[in-house]
Amino acid sequence: MNTVNELKIGQKCVVVSLGCSGALRRRIIDMGITPGAVIILKKTAPFGDPIEINVRGYELSIRRSEAKEIFVEIKE
Repeated sequence: MNTVNELKIGQKCVVVSLGCSGALRRRIIDMGITPGAVIILKKTAPFGDPIEINVRGYELSIRRSEAKEIFVEIKE
């Protein structure tokens, strides 16, 4: 299974599940990243962390450590 951390710039995917629990899971869900949500990787910082994604029509920056907990199915 792929994670958001493995995406290339411009790739689109659909969230399948979250691999975390507790406060981190709550934070990710509060950002709108829930199963079925479409994510597009927009860009990465010069040293690779954080990454910028598009979720539900807005831009969001997350750490790679958080992105590793979001399991996805790549669409393109």
